[in-house]
Amino acid sequence: MMLKGILKSSFILALPLLAACGATSPESTVRPGWQQQFAEELPLLGHRNWIIVADKAFPELKAEGITYINTGSRLLPVLKDVLAGVGASGHVKPILYRDQELNYISESQSAGITAFRDSATAMLKGNNIREMLHDSVFAKLDAAAGMFRVVVLKTDEQLPYTSVLLELDCAYWNAEKEAALRKAMAAK
Repeated sequence: MMLKGILKSSFILALPLLAACGATSPESTVRPGWQQQFAEELPLLGHRNWIIVADKAFPELKAEGITYINTGSRLLPVLKDVLAGVGASGHVKPILYRDQELNYISESQSAGITAFRDSATAMLKGNNIREMLHDSVFAKLDAAAGMFRVVVLKTDEQLPYTSVLLELDCAYWNAEKEAALRKAMAAK
């Protein structure tokens, strides 16, 4: 009985020493939140890279160059944070894409779709949004992922056709400047 008490006391006294040496239990291992992971990825992204804020059913694609971040959050708050981060980056700006099918889904087909659509429209107001058929999304991603990085922020949203894609463009250079540069180069 006394030996059992000594062992128990020794273990209790050793716990702070184990913690100081870096021993951790699986429960105490903290994985960075999605915002931190995204903040680490964003400075590495540039012109022609993609960010996808995806609904829960968005598939895991097999192409190399695609990074997945599981947000565990609803789509619109994630989209708001992503747009704010991209806007504050200074080096990239988004070209937004949305599934055309979203405009045709009724409330009776998917409860909550009207409120989602209205909130998304309000959030994206003032942005140039390109709408395309859902299957076209995968063709664009396939072409992009072959050469450029794609970051997919997977959300817990369970409404169909709600994913929003951001094709990144250069924030400090535009098509007009590029055309003038090419014209000047051709003239010499």
